[in-house]
Amino acid sequence: MTVYSVIGAGVAGLAVASELVARGATVQVFDPSGPPGAHGCSWWAGGMLAPWCEYENAEEPVLRLGQDAIRWWQTRTEVTHRGTLVVAGRRDLPDLRRFARRTKGFQEVGAQIATLEPDLPGYGQGLFFEGEAHLDPRRALMDLYNGLIDSGVTFHKTVAPASLDNAIDCRGLHARDVLTDLRGVKGEMLVIRCPDVSLTRPVRLLHPRMPLYIVPRGDGVYMLGATMIESEDSSRITARSMLELLSAAYALNPAFGEAEVLEIGVDLRPAFADNLPRIRRRAGRIYANGLYRHGYLLAPALACGVADLALNNTHSEMVDEDRT
Repeated sequence: MTVYSVIGAGVAGLAVASELVARGATVQVFDPSGPPGAHGCSWWAGGMLAPWCEYENAEEPVLRLGQDAIRWWQTRTEVTHRGTLVVAGRRDLPDLRRFARRTKGFQEVGAQIATLEPDLPGYGQGLFFEGEAHLDPRRALMDLYNGLIDSGVTFHKTVAPASLDNAIDCRGLHARDVLTDLRGVKGEMLVIRCPDVSLTRPVRLLHPRMPLYIVPRGDGVYMLGATMIESEDSSRITARSMLELLSAAYALNPAFGEAEVLEIGVDLRPAFADNLPRIRRRAGRIYANGLYRHGYLLAPALACGVADLALNNTHSEMVDEDRT
């Protein structure tokens, strides 16, 4: 019996394991850190399934491959399908028009903003991406993990043996011992509680210094994110980043000035030079990596590409064997 060994239990590893199991494969997972938790950058993600919004500053594969993510996740966890709202202050309306030119899949909204999100005072123009959705990353990780346990997958809280056959390496930045062109991109986020504000969908505020996205988690809890800093110092958030994240939230609705800060998260996103994920095969081992800021959006496409390669030797566009 062929056993596929997935190394790493972040969103990439769990998604790969889930897709392999769904196709009838026998799988085991190795991660010395154990089940999903704050040790992994997947824990600190926004969880936005927003291919049209992300296309504003991403390559075309993010738009195309990301559109299947909602369907994939809906079979594995709870997905909230209420779209994304993009707004800007009066002085920043040129940024809103630029955003519109660089993406698609939206309708322009004005007075409708008050109906979509009554707690967004003073925003008379925006873009509504009705086809987008979001999920709670921590719940999604645990749903994948528990689903794999229920399917008979064994999790080993150990470093994977070097001699494993049919191994699939999904270690993120830890894979730089082999994937030397990986880099870390620092991301910082906050989790706040503000019962006085009620938002029902992700909202993106186009801000000149700190573009903000805010994602509702329920019960007055929101995730604010996220910075993209070309730095590999993940030890702490900077005062500037925290100030600008909170200032942007305050600009969105002054009631956020009374919010309680629940968590501060800092981690490094694994990325290649073009910020697109890659599947590589080297010495009989498959490496799946480089999700950058698109972890939950592109993990399904990455997982399907890995399963195609591992089970059928079929090469998706993510497969990059020329550089292995």
